Amino acid sequence: MSEPQVRIFDIMACDVYWDFEGTPLPREQHKFLVSFHPTPGTPTPELIESITARGPGGYEVAFTNQLFTNGNTDGYIYDRTLDYYWYMVNLPTGFLPEGEYTIEVRATDGTVQSRTRHQDIGASRRLVDHYEAQRDRLLASFGPSGGAVLDTVPSDGELRCSWETLERTGGPDAFYIHRLSKGGSAREFDTQNLTWWDNIFIQRLRGEERAGLNRSEVTVRADLEADTTYAYFVEITDANAQGETNICVFQPHQVFATPAGVAAGV
Repeated sequence: MSEPQVRIFDIMACDVYWDFEGTPLPREQHKFLVSFHPTPGTPTPELIESITARGPGGYEVAFTNQLFTNGNTDGYIYDRTLDYYWYMVNLPTGFLPEGEYTIEVRATDGTVQSRTRHQDIGASRRLVDHYEAQRDRLLASFGPSGGAVLDTVPSDGELRCSWETLERTGGPDAFYIHRLSKGGSAREFDTQNLTWWDNIFIQRLRGEERAGLNRSEVTVRADLEADTTYAYFVEITDANAQGETNICVFQPHQVFATPAGVAAGV
């Protein structure tokens, strides 16, 4: 049986406003990301020869074919729920210049694919400027947060997380992505092992054109464990399609804990 073919699903080449706590990295960064269709029977990283991002003025960045971690911020991430991989590299060297960016993928079978997008620095700057102006209000709005201990251990559908949106503070429309993991800080947050996340990109692919738009709350679709600390963060973007995104704002992690005991309803 022949190996499955590597096929690009979408790419990102966009600015990142890195507002995570406890990090020496600058807030203004950028990232490149390429996601792939599933390759059943063979992990996608085994089929990748190289991935390279290119931009204006001869700019070039190579992805590393390794597991992405909070320490290296360069490599692949596996989504077990959908059986697909994406590669991402975060670069602490400021926002991207306006222009065309291409990500090229060379597979081990010799095939080459690429995708190109245009980075709009105006859209990026407008969203970041409003976020910075309203940051204190936005961060004060999260719930649960502040290490609070919940009254019960939530089962699937029983935990609601909420926050203020830019649009409600007089700012631009935006899209919101919620990610939840065990851990009590940004350092402990495990990108490779999420408890649950609100995947607006897949929701849009499935026909929800406005997925994530001005979303101010989510209901967590997962059973949580007793006596466990969790962290979540809400990412703000200007699009719900990877290839249309100019800016991602990574807001600070919010921490809460579950009490000792059995899950609610058990």
